[in-house]
Amino acid sequence: MGTALVYHEDMTAARLLWDDPECEIECPERLTTALERLQQRGLEQRCLQLAAREASEAELGLVHSPEYVALVRGTQALGTGELQTLSGQYDAVYFHPSTFHCARLAVGAALQLVDAVLAGAVRNGLALVRPPGHHSQRAAANGFCVFNNVAIAARHAQRQHGLHRILIVDWDVHHGQGIQYIFEDDPSVLYFSWHRYEHGRFWPYLRESDADAVGQGPGLGFTVNLPWNQVGMGNADYVAAFLHVLLPVAFEFNPELVLVSAGFDSAIGDPEGQMQATPECFAHLTQLLQVLAGGRVCAVLERPGVHPECPGSPGPSLDEPPAARPHEALAQDRALTALGKVLYLLDRILDGQVSSGVAATPARAASAALDVAIRRGLSHGAQRLLCLAVGQLDRPPDLTDDGRNLWLNIGGKEAAAPSMFHVSVPLPGTTGGFLSCVLALVLPLAYSFQPDLVLVALGPAHGLRDPQAALLAALLRGPAGGRVLALVDEECTPQLVVVLARVLHGEAAPSLGPASTASPEDAQALVQLRGHLEPRWKMLQAASEAGGPGSG
Repeated sequence: MGTALVYHEDMTAARLLWDDPECEIECPERLTTALERLQQRGLEQRCLQLAAREASEAELGLVHSPEYVALVRGTQALGTGELQTLSGQYDAVYFHPSTFHCARLAVGAALQLVDAVLAGAVRNGLALVRPPGHHSQRAAANGFCVFNNVAIAARHAQRQHGLHRILIVDWDVHHGQGIQYIFEDDPSVLYFSWHRYEHGRFWPYLRESDADAVGQGPGLGFTVNLPWNQVGMGNADYVAAFLHVLLPVAFEFNPELVLVSAGFDSAIGDPEGQMQATPECFAHLTQLLQVLAGGRVCAVLERPGVHPECPGSPGPSLDEPPAARPHEALAQDRALTALGKVLYLLDRILDGQVSSGVAATPARAASAALDVAIRRGLSHGAQRLLCLAVGQLDRPPDLTDDGRNLWLNIGGKEAAAPSMFHVSVPLPGTTGGFLSCVLALVLPLAYSFQPDLVLVALGPAHGLRDPQAALLAALLRGPAGGRVLALVDEECTPQLVVVLARVLHGEAAPSLGPASTASPEDAQALVQLRGHLEPRWKMLQAASEAGGPGSG
């Protein structure tokens, strides 16, 4: 399964017919430029390309009132003056004779994408659409948005595919109040939005865009708003928001589908958003979302930035690792044979022939193989190497804390002399404790360290279930650009090796199962360790009202 790209050139037909400085930025070139970037980078050709269809009026009615649908349908017959008068009744909206057709195509593109993903034809995809949708409400256009593309797609997934839990992630720089209004009393849809807020002084100037708007009635707690009260939020802030706010809630919600309101005015270069996150950051955010819902992620374009950058693929493509062919002289010794395989594969990761791989080692040689792999990596091109050792594995005794390597041990012996580059944590006893450890410690450290290479070593008595090990490997692809070598005890089940190979190849990690809370002991140990490490590792610093996650 691959990635779908849904588009139709007719969505460029609508354009502003009169002078309006506020609305002139919503132009056809926003869509064509984004498509050109995808073509230039060879991404369009790698996708399953689908031509958008028009949504039916019944499908529009999943969210919008019949009267509003009829009003928009009627714009097809209006003259320029009448269109301008009608547009003036809404906030930051213009209508064109082609608006109804374009807006139905935008909704239809989102529905086609959802259908393709839920039918298993593709794993994920992007609907490149115009006009955007997340500000649109049941009976009102708003903020360039006519029909609420993502909200209709969510209702469609529920009605046509029987889904019960849908996560909507809105990373546009503006609050998608239309989505919030539609689902604010609905516990089957978890809506997360970060947005520039400025204490209510940034459009759409709504009190309900603040953090204390969390839904109502049965939907209480299923709206999560993260308002930015300052500009200049960057990559660390965005990733920290996912790790500390979104993902802990999302894992507990356990969605069956993830819909992304993908507005890129939250990226660097947009004069209105004034944020500093680079295009590459959105690739990492996408990859983090792919560990949810079996990897079923549908991104629907909202508002591109002024200079649209394609979000890119979630990471480098992964090739199947070649079969290792160790030197004949080593074949009689299982430990040396295993070590030869590790070095063979590691060298091919370092020289770019493959992106990742899995190698098995005998239990008695696990620590030695890890020692050799660390030294080889640091001496053959890796500037920074992260080693995540799970279970009873020894840290090389003469490994120096020179900033080039970060040793993180889960469930092993406590460090005799812990340092900022030598971190040990007990293996949590519950799923909730494991998730807290990964999201609140492992990933913040990994993203702060920015390794060129990650070694994940599962030693004797590592204690992880297969889905936990797979989640670790899948999430650690992001910080290292996909360069992950997993070393496993050869006594581990063949199924573990298979599931690790699959997630390193880009497939979704299996579900962790029902959510549970961390034990008081695990939670306290994590808090104490984070407190010790926070002065050195900025991504562990999750400030509250003063600065926002990751701002330090």
